[in-house]
Amino acid sequence: MTLLLFNLVLALIWVIVSGSFTVANLVFGFLLGAVALFLIREHEDVGYIRRARLGFSLFLLFLWELLKSAWSVAIVVLTPKMDLKPGILAFPLRVKSDAEITLLANMITLTPGTLSIDVSEDRSTLYIHAFDCSDPEAAKASIRDGFEARILEVFR
Repeated sequence: MTLLLFNLVLALIWVIVSGSFTVANLVFGFLLGAVALFLIREHEDVGYIRRARLGFSLFLLFLWELLKSAWSVAIVVLTPKMDLKPGILAFPLRVKSDAEITLLANMITLTPGTLSIDVSEDRSTLYIHAFDCSDPEAAKASIRDGFEARILEVFR
């Protein structure tokens, strides 16, 4: 936390020294300060920079999964014979906090073809409706190894 505060101070110093009081210049100063702190700390990974990088990686994964699932749903909808097996999956959760569970449930819901329905009382299971549940174990593995694994990396 102190490194983040120090980086913000470096960004403010950059804005004052450069004489340009804009948001873009503040962001540039923050990035410049992050690079300086990274170099000064002998290439140790600065915690919040690592977390931001992991968060961006999670965002890219979400975009990729969104595109893949939108494409597969479009193909299924345009196919004359829809051979679907809709169902409800009981997904065992490794994420524990409210923020982690909410993020996972929202990412699943925003991905076409799936919908988060409910979380069990003990917060150990997420119930998901999938429009094609022909291979439930593969669907669970995809969520576990994709969204859930990245969320755990970002939050822990």
